[in-house]
Amino acid sequence: MKYNTDIIGRVEEQNVLQSALKSPDPEFIAVYGRRRVGKTFLVSNFFKNLICFEITGIHNADKNEQLENFSIALGKAMGLGIRPQQPSSWFEAFRQLEQYLSSIPSGKNGRKKVVFIDELPWLNTPKSGFLSGLEHFWNSWGSKQKDFILIVCGSAASWMIQNVVKSKGGLHNRITRRIRLLPFTLRETELFLKSRGIKLTRFQITELYMAIGGIPHYLKQVEKGLSANQIIDKLCFSKTGLLYDEFDNLFSSLFDNSNRHLKVIKALAKERKGMTRNEILQKTGLPTGGTFSRVIDELEESGFIQSYVPFGKKTNEALFWLSDEYTLFYLLWIAPLGKKNAGNNYWLNRTGSPKRKAWTGYAFERVCIKHISKIKEGLGITGVETTEAPWRYIPKKGDTTPGAQIDLLIDRKDQTINLCEMKFSESEFSITKKYAEELRRKTDTFRKVTKTKKNIFITMITPFGVSKNQYYHQLVQSSLILEQLF
Repeated sequence: MKYNTDIIGRVEEQNVLQSALKSPDPEFIAVYGRRRVGKTFLVSNFFKNLICFEITGIHNADKNEQLENFSIALGKAMGLGIRPQQPSSWFEAFRQLEQYLSSIPSGKNGRKKVVFIDELPWLNTPKSGFLSGLEHFWNSWGSKQKDFILIVCGSAASWMIQNVVKSKGGLHNRITRRIRLLPFTLRETELFLKSRGIKLTRFQITELYMAIGGIPHYLKQVEKGLSANQIIDKLCFSKTGLLYDEFDNLFSSLFDNSNRHLKVIKALAKERKGMTRNEILQKTGLPTGGTFSRVIDELEESGFIQSYVPFGKKTNEALFWLSDEYTLFYLLWIAPLGKKNAGNNYWLNRTGSPKRKAWTGYAFERVCIKHISKIKEGLGITGVETTEAPWRYIPKKGDTTPGAQIDLLIDRKDQTINLCEMKFSESEFSITKKYAEELRRKTDTFRKVTKTKKNIFITMITPFGVSKNQYYHQLVQSSLILEQLF
C-alpha cells in the first residue's frame, strides 16, 4: 500500500487503518497508548478530510463542561457560525451527532464517514451516562452504516481495555480493530529526527533514546546542531526544559489515585534485575488483591512496565521491569536534584562516572530487549519459533551453585538457546579474563540448574562489536552491533 508521507513509520498501524477504509462493513476502532506517544497525530493525519466530527475530552471537566465541549465541536463540524443548542444528556448529544452524519451524502468510491473521539476516558465523568450513550449510538445506528468508521482513543490504556476493548456491557465484542500505539523504535526515531533536519550518529541517537525513549512529543523538542549530551542537558536539566517537570503530570493525568502507581514505579526503578509480584508488594507495602492487580495491569498496558515469565518458570512467577526510558531516567537523575540548579553541562560532566556507566548498561539492555525482532533478524532466525525470557538463579542456603542473572535468553525450536549479553561501550568491547570467567560460571549454572540438553550460544550485543581476542574465540558464537538494531 502507499503510506502517508506525513506519518513517520507506523507501518503496521497504517495497514490496520487502511484495511478499515477498504472494508465493506462499519468499523469501530480503539487506539490506545501512553501520553505523548502520537495517537492523535496518527489518526488525524491518516484520515485528514475524511473526519466528519472530532471531539477531545477535557481533563477533570464535569458533565456540563464536556457537553458544552461537544456542542462546540458539532457546530464546528457543521460549519455553523454559532454552536447548536447544548444537549442536556449524552443520549441527546449522540442523537444530534446521528442526525448530522445522516445528512452527509455517502462519499464516492466507498469513501467513509469518520468520527474521532479523542481522550475518551475523560469524557466518561462519574454518573454522566456517557458510556451508555456511546454504546446506544453504535449499537442502534453506527453498526448499521457500511460507510462509517468510529475511532475512540485514550491515554488511560487500562481503562480503554476494560471499558471498551473487553467491555462486558453494551460494547461487548463491538470493537472491530484495535491499535496499541507504542513509542518509536530506534529506526523510527532516526527517521523522525531526520525529517526535522536533526543529524545525529546512530550511537548518539541510542544515547538519546536511552534517556527519553521514542516518544514523538519529546523528540520534537530536539534542536539542530546539538550533541546527544547537549540535548539531554537542555531537555532534562534546564528548568525550562520540557522533561524537567514532565514527570509531575505524567501519572496524575493517566491514573486515578496515581500514588499507588508511583510506589510501584519507584520500587522497580531501584531494582535492575526486575521484581516478582510478591517482591513488589513487600517493597511498596501495598495491600494484595484486586486493586494491586489493577495497578500492575494499568502500568503494563500503558507501556511503563513490562513483564516476562523467566525461563522454566510459571506465569505467576513473572518478573516486572520498568520499561519506560524517561521515567527511569527521571527517577535516577532528575528527581534526586530536587529544586537545586543542575548547572550548565550537568549531564556532559557526568561522562565516565560510575553511576552513569551503571545506568547506560541497564538502559542499553532494555533497549535491546525492546528490539528483539531486530536481534532475531541479525541472528538469521526470523523464521524460527522462539520464546524470549530472562532467567535468574538465587541459591538457597547450603547450595554451592553460584547465583546467576541472564537478562535475555532466546529459546529456539531448533534445539538452541542464545544467551544474550548486552554491553554498552563507546568503542569496541573487549572480553577480559574476569568477564570470561563470569560468562563460564553463568553458562555452567544455567545448564546445571535447568538441565537443558540444548546448544547454548553466547551472543554479544554491543554498539561497535567485540575485539576478537582469545576469550572471544573461546566463548562467543555470534556478535551483533548497534547498526543491526536499526
